Amino acid sequence: MQRSIIAPAERVTNLRWGIALILAFGVLINYIDRGALSVAKDPLHADLGLGDAEFGFLSSAFFAIYAACQVPVGYVLDRWGVVVVSRIGAFLWAVASALTAIAPSFAGIVAARAFLGVAEAPTFPANAKAVGYWFPRSERSLATSLFDGAAKFSSAIAVPLTAWLMLKVGWRGMFWTTALFSLIFFGIFYLFYRNPSQDKRLTHAEAEYIRAGGGEPEKPAGSDDAGAGLGYLLRSGKLWGLTIGFTAYDYLFGFLLTWLPGYLTETFGVNILKAAGYAFVIWMTGTIADLVVGGWLVDNLIKRGYDANRVRKTLLILGLMLGFAVVGAVYTKDINVAVFWIAVSAAGISFHAPVAWSIPGLIAPRNSTGKVGGIMNLFGNLGTFFAPAITGVIVWRTHSFALALLTAGGILLVGIASYVWLLGKIEPIPEPGTA
Repeated sequence: MQRSIIAPAERVTNLRWGIALILAFGVLINYIDRGALSVAKDPLHADLGLGDAEFGFLSSAFFAIYAACQVPVGYVLDRWGVVVVSRIGAFLWAVASALTAIAPSFAGIVAARAFLGVAEAPTFPANAKAVGYWFPRSERSLATSLFDGAAKFSSAIAVPLTAWLMLKVGWRGMFWTTALFSLIFFGIFYLFYRNPSQDKRLTHAEAEYIRAGGGEPEKPAGSDDAGAGLGYLLRSGKLWGLTIGFTAYDYLFGFLLTWLPGYLTETFGVNILKAAGYAFVIWMTGTIADLVVGGWLVDNLIKRGYDANRVRKTLLILGLMLGFAVVGAVYTKDINVAVFWIAVSAAGISFHAPVAWSIPGLIAPRNSTGKVGGIMNLFGNLGTFFAPAITGVIVWRTHSFALALLTAGGILLVGIASYVWLLGKIEPIPEPGTA
């Protein structure tokens, strides 16, 4: 790690964990922005005449653009770095929410949600890159679980919060409020996030602790060193093993993120506030599993001497296996039983996610973490793009969520197979020209 400014204190402080909390807060706001649409289904139907199929398409508009931006964002991140890209992105989140609030028509809301997809596209690849800079390998699972767990915690609080806001100030006022939240995060990130080499608060001791533990070296913004090429990375079976498994996770996550309140209200006849209460239970279960299993347990097992590759691969596969529990909701008419199976599923995919997001920094060739994370997230978000749209069509044609849940379960089986047979050992992809 190259240092230009170093604080005089000589002890290993915990500045890196403060950085992780900033990243986590950003994801919290990020997912409140994304999930706000899910509680606005009924008023959008009343105001703009949106049916199930149109709502599914609207939900997918964000993910379509978000996914399409992932690989370009990876290149931009590897060239210009976390600070510049994340500052611009955070400011644009607020603009996108404001555009949603003033949208006059279905087409206007589609355009605003697509713009939000552009603005939020750098978030997870940038956070993965920042964790690589700021954390030794032995702490990356917990650091990653903090920002990934924020996505699940946001889903737990976002539905009750945005449902309450919608009832108080209407769906347009709700989106004005999320725009304000985004501006607050932009200010915090602008004032307090720096890369390690430029942070005056970082001590010599903590900088050395990160470097000795495998922290990724920084590259000056604007450098011409582009790392491994896209074509080279796409020929890696290891990358495809990670990507297909992550896509299976993201399909189910996208379904739950966009359709969970609608599923509970339409299938069991509860109102939106009661549905929000059940959603809170489901997503809090996911948040705890994310932090405890996907974060603390992984790092603790590795520190105790267990094989890092075996620990990570086991939890990747186990997470998707537990995700398959969502199929149990098909076979009950009791909302409490359905919520139990969905909570088990949410726990599995939640602790799977931070493990998956820690892997781009572990397998990427030199200066290619942004591209590897971008490719993984591109295909993952194709899953979240198709999930709400496919679900909308299935519900429209069958008037039931049963086939939608079974579809999500079947896709998880494909992801498990990908991890077992394609991913291989979690180690760096060979540098171009050395394979």
